Amino acid sequence: MLFEWLDVEQLAERPRFAEHDRETYDALLALCEQLATEHFAPHYRRSDTEEPVFDGEKVRLIPEIATALEAFAKADLLTLTLDEEVGGQQVPHVVASACMAWFTAANIGTAAYSFLTVANAGLLLAHGTPEQVERFVTPMLEGRFFGTMTLSEPHAGSSLGDVVTRAVPADDGTYRIFGSKMWISGGDHEMGDNIVHLVLAKLPDAAPGTRGISLFVVPKHLVGEDGSIGERNDVALAGINHKLGSRGTVNTAPVFGGGAFTPGGAAGAVGHLVGEPGKGLSYMFHMMNAARLGVGMSATTTAYTAYLKALEYARSRPQGRRLGAADPSAPQVPIIEHADVRRMLLAQKSYVEGALALNLYCSRLLDVQATARDEEERTGTGRLLDLLTPIAKSWPSQWGQESNSLAIQVLGGSGYTRDYDVEAHWRDQRLNPIHEGTHGIQALDLLGRKVLGGGGASLVALAARIGETVARARDLGGEPAAHADALQSAVDRLGEVTLALAGLGDPERTMANATVYLEAAGHVVVAWMWLEQLVAVGDRTGDFYDGKRAAARYFFRWELPKVGPMLDLLASGDTTTLEMRDAWF
Repeated sequence: MLFEWLDVEQLAERPRFAEHDRETYDALLALCEQLATEHFAPHYRRSDTEEPVFDGEKVRLIPEIATALEAFAKADLLTLTLDEEVGGQQVPHVVASACMAWFTAANIGTAAYSFLTVANAGLLLAHGTPEQVERFVTPMLEGRFFGTMTLSEPHAGSSLGDVVTRAVPADDGTYRIFGSKMWISGGDHEMGDNIVHLVLAKLPDAAPGTRGISLFVVPKHLVGEDGSIGERNDVALAGINHKLGSRGTVNTAPVFGGGAFTPGGAAGAVGHLVGEPGKGLSYMFHMMNAARLGVGMSATTTAYTAYLKALEYARSRPQGRRLGAADPSAPQVPIIEHADVRRMLLAQKSYVEGALALNLYCSRLLDVQATARDEEERTGTGRLLDLLTPIAKSWPSQWGQESNSLAIQVLGGSGYTRDYDVEAHWRDQRLNPIHEGTHGIQALDLLGRKVLGGGGASLVALAARIGETVARARDLGGEPAAHADALQSAVDRLGEVTLALAGLGDPERTMANATVYLEAAGHVVVAWMWLEQLVAVGDRTGDFYDGKRAAARYFFRWELPKVGPMLDLLASGDTTTLEMRDAWF
């Protein structure tokens, strides 16, 4: 995908990536494979069964987590995509994304601590002051501090405009933070020297809703101007949440300013304002958009590793004989010889490799946007990336869950026992449709903001980009051309339905079935990703390329046709959900 399809070597033509080539990329990928295999995968099951414990004072994790994260930091993997000026390596996002896939496939619960830290550091590099970067970012990139994103509150959840955490100005230019947060991943532990929380809160004179939200750096321990670790800040835990999956990542309910500690002799968590007042949510979206792409990749790799384990089981598990076998005493065949098992494995392959293509494609768009040669390229790439982001987050989360379910089914009775990992991967996967904005929120974002909010320009741009792929596939003739025709029909129909939704004249009715729109658009986009791969395969032969052809064929014959009924429902302007009344449930 990196070299034969996305041609990442071509990125070296851009000055930012000029120091890198195929040799450095291969070395990085090999290093990540080794570290993930040796330090992350071995404790996957233990981190699931021996989840974090809070004794009222400290959160305790199994020691292998800290050991793995230390190895990750020592390998300088926290700085892959960052600027050289801050000690970064300026590796393209698309290559870094492929590198990080090894860790999420091996153990997403452990990998999450580093990924949150990198995202936190990236936000402060973009919006923090030089002093904040020196005091908080440098130790994070060295692996000494960890980072979190602290948004949701027990009463608000995704409705961030309703947060009530307060930030009271102090005489020394800092702020005292008061409030309770919920579902904060990595919110407390004993790894490293400190935890840097990025907290959404409102100043006393804040405007209502999201316009009144500001962003603050709130460390677990105060940090002196010389970088020394000071007294404990007024940040404590009300408790931890015990999750369905990804249990190695502690999930917390932190309380800021509850008086458990008194920094400087007073209650209130000491915080530092990031950027300008009232712009906290826009700054946080710098982190959240990256996190949404990260969730999509995590969903993909969680499904991919379960697929590989199901495939291995199917090849080694003897059961039954071929249909029509005359001799009941003949040796049993591996279950992969049965057509229905091949169907389930082929479905998984089509989901995970289609999702991986989408994840990597979006990462390459990040690189093009960051190094655009002119404003037209920057704007056009950004528009396409904005449109694809909710799909890249939600499609792998939804269909990765279906893939994980099929992995359990392939293993049969063994699949739902703890003797095999696939049931744990299924539980890990179920978190992804909720993380960083639920499935429904991504749907509203896609249809409301990204498509209709821009007057349909982003959808037109997507259709044009797909049209280029369609043209190349038609030139190949045969099966690629037939798939191209099917995809073009689906794209045209999606455009027609979008116009119809825009013309309903009732925002509530237009958005009522946004989730169906997200799922239909997602299938169209992933079909495009499969056609892209098919064009890249060309006339190459061999098991790998033949497998790509078979998976593409499956997606176009079994999956893309599902879009038709979804678009028919949307075109009808169905109001079933709007007409439903509370009492009728």
